[in-house]
Amino acid sequence: MAAYVFRRLVSTIAVMAMVGIFVFLLLRLAPGDPAAMIAGKSATAEMIAGIREKLGLNDPMPVQFIHWLRDMLRGDFGTSIFAGRPVLELMGQRLEPTLSLSILTMIVSGTIGVSFGILAAWRAGGPIDRVLTAFSALGFSVPVFVVGYFLVYFFAMQAHWLPVQGYKPISQGLGPWFEHLILPTVALSLGYIAFIARITRASMLEVLSEDYMRTAAAKGASSYAMLFHHALKNAGVPILTVIGISFAYLIGGVVLTETVFNIPGIGRLVVDAINNRDYPIIQSVLILTSGLYVFINLTVDLAYTLIDPRIRY
Repeated sequence: MAAYVFRRLVSTIAVMAMVGIFVFLLLRLAPGDPAAMIAGKSATAEMIAGIREKLGLNDPMPVQFIHWLRDMLRGDFGTSIFAGRPVLELMGQRLEPTLSLSILTMIVSGTIGVSFGILAAWRAGGPIDRVLTAFSALGFSVPVFVVGYFLVYFFAMQAHWLPVQGYKPISQGLGPWFEHLILPTVALSLGYIAFIARITRASMLEVLSEDYMRTAAAKGASSYAMLFHHALKNAGVPILTVIGISFAYLIGGVVLTETVFNIPGIGRLVVDAINNRDYPIIQSVLILTSGLYVFINLTVDLAYTLIDPRIRY
């Protein structure tokens, strides 16, 4: 295990190095003058020169990369061009809404998706299976922003049951915090519930068709024991994989969901940074999300041994 973890850490460093090079070149090799793009059409030559000096674009490319890498390793992600504040400070202020939405979404998606998948496999070919299969197809087909606007219209604007948009920090109370996250969580969860449910169903059906499952049924094992004690444990590796991948891919859905529901999270910060061409923020978010993705993949790989003792690294 220790040797495997060491190899994965080395490969992680290599992956992050390639991501870092790509993110660095994203600004420097883009068509046009980055300083002129940031300054806007009405900028003077002096303003453009000042921005180039501020970003260090006048230095040779290798020198720029060394300075940029040194600052990143020290935790200095630069200063926002338009806000004039440290990027790390801006991201810290936006982190709670994004984490709250992401964690709540994965709890809901994992719990409901796995439950639906088990139920569909248990009643394969029956009415329940067909209903859940149709729901999965619908969850895959409808975009997040369409579901979001639908929920806002019916549950917020028409029924007035829930807030239309915004976010309340958890420090202001658990009730307001949860109330503002219900609609965005539902909108973001539907696609992941469908994805996890279909993978769970397929994995469970494969395990339920094994000889040892028929033997357990012949010995009089209860449906609960067969589904949860025998089948789910042996089908757990693909299910855990898809949950980990879903959590890593949440950032794309979070951007749309935070925009629809006006949640001041990392997704909204990225959208605003792209609109303002605030490259320090864009670069920092790319680096951190890539690191999070690699970390989640490593964690999922190590968790396989807890589900299936036969796996040895």
